[in-house]
Amino acid sequence: MIRILLAEDMHMVRGALVALLELEPDFRVVAEVADGLGILPSVIKLQPDVAILDIDLPGVNGLDAARLLWEQAPDCRVIILTALEQRGTVRRAIDAHVRGFLPKNAPPGELAAAIRMVHSGRRVIDSRIPPTAWEAEDCPLADRPTDSPLTRRETEVLKRAADGNSARETAREMHLSTGTVRNYLTSAVTKLTARNQLDAVRIAKEKGWIR
Repeated sequence: MIRILLAEDMHMVRGALVALLELEPDFRVVAEVADGLGILPSVIKLQPDVAILDIDLPGVNGLDAARLLWEQAPDCRVIILTALEQRGTVRRAIDAHVRGFLPKNAPPGELAAAIRMVHSGRRVIDSRIPPTAWEAEDCPLADRPTDSPLTRRETEVLKRAADGNSARETAREMHLSTGTVRNYLTSAVTKLTARNQLDAVRIAKEKGWIR
């Protein structure tokens, strides 16, 4: 039985992935987390064999979480799922000791096969990952200026807040939980060393990171 942790902040996507994975007779999903901060504690507590991580999570992104797992729980092998095709992501994933790298639109059968291969000690990098993902790092986590510390989702959530959206409205529009949206906002405030959300919006606008 392959024990799996799944980290994905979009609850509908996470639920669908869990349902698909548990159709496999040799898989057991032992943990589901909605942000990067919950990955390492869950892995240490539950000892999964494979961690499947979204690359763009609130709190701690998937690649940074993979690096933490390598340092503190190296027996857990990591697969990164990404909807992004930004320059340098594969190279950064290899540097973080990631064992698998797949696009989110990969068929369920390919994900299942990748989990088994990674569990057996092999590395899997999907052939549909574009060549630019191997190149020197540019903007790996989002369509944003390269000097911005914010991920794509942190930027989008902060922009919606700047437009006057409440956390509940943003959650509904982005198909996230309200708690996840608040986590993104908190992460943005922390990364920008802002006093609060309004100050974070001001800083991001002044830097040209949101408009």
